[in-house]
Amino acid sequence: MRADVVRFALPDPGDVSGLRQAIDTGRIDPKTIVAVIGKTHGNGLVNDYTRGYLTLSLALLIAEKTGDTPEAVRARVPFVFSGGVEGVLSPHYSVFTAVADETPDSGGKSLAIGVAFTPDFHPHDIGRQRQIDLTAAAVEHAMAAAKIDRADVHFVQTKGPAFTLAEIIADRYAGTPPVTDNPGKLMSYGRAGSALGVAKALGESAGLEAPVLNDFSQFSSVASCSAGVEVRGNEVIVIGMSSAWSGPLAIAHAAMNDALDTAGIYRALADLGLPASPQVSAADAKRLRAGFVKCEASRDGKIRGRGHTMLNDGDIDPQRHIRAAVGAVVASVVNDTALFVSGGAEHQGPDGGGMIALIAERNA
Repeated sequence: MRADVVRFALPDPGDVSGLRQAIDTGRIDPKTIVAVIGKTHGNGLVNDYTRGYLTLSLALLIAEKTGDTPEAVRARVPFVFSGGVEGVLSPHYSVFTAVADETPDSGGKSLAIGVAFTPDFHPHDIGRQRQIDLTAAAVEHAMAAAKIDRADVHFVQTKGPAFTLAEIIADRYAGTPPVTDNPGKLMSYGRAGSALGVAKALGESAGLEAPVLNDFSQFSSVASCSAGVEVRGNEVIVIGMSSAWSGPLAIAHAAMNDALDTAGIYRALADLGLPASPQVSAADAKRLRAGFVKCEASRDGKIRGRGHTMLNDGDIDPQRHIRAAVGAVVASVVNDTALFVSGGAEHQGPDGGGMIALIAERNA
């Protein structure tokens, strides 16, 4: 198999003209699309419907070009979108394709991708053992399908459901109370449960319910988890390296220990042979195909000993603060603003920090 990744600008959440042109010119065969990950213009919270708008727009386009129904497209292609492009970040989406390669490269490993879906969840499943276990099973399925070994997994993106207050209360009245009645807080539980599911699949954690939002020493080093009202179950995308795949692309990841950890960015770049002194050159930046970052406003209210106000701002959600800050830090090093920077890093990388994963063309 051979993977490719193509990024497209997103002028508005319904503008999929970039992919349409790529399909019409033969750059992308729509039947080979296996996943799409992107950043939309919304706030990234429960009431962010830009994610669903882009999902619908892309599903309709791919259905038009393949002859499938939009429902069939959504059943096989994970569409993982995160709202919030604060500061210098640019709205965009990355299209992942996989094709059979009859002349695979000899030796070595190349970018590989596997996808899977869990069954649907109810509000009372979120942050609990069922979500953890089913997410772990989906990750294992995606790894096996793509022939990616545990040690070669560099990035796992999940998208799970968010629920409105009416849905949460209905579940409570049905006798199955969720862990919280707060829709925003339930999103946090969902990201946390998904992350510990990834950690369980990769042997990083026992994958038990008790640590969810309690023991932040347990985390996945490669998980990036989001939640939104546009999905009902967890959509899972596993990206790594595999000798069963070919092509010029590679992926690397590193921990970011806090919002200012440029050393983590440099480590990921170095693993891909992308020098940055102190910034990736314009020429080398063209080799970058996609960048993914998880970040978190540190819970102790401090960054390197000095206080921050992100957790107590009544006007701006902490996720919006941290996306803008970390987005600027990472963009300034990699010389690219079309980055998937996502807040809410519960159990995703070190507490108070997060992780970075980069996909790039290898240096010829």
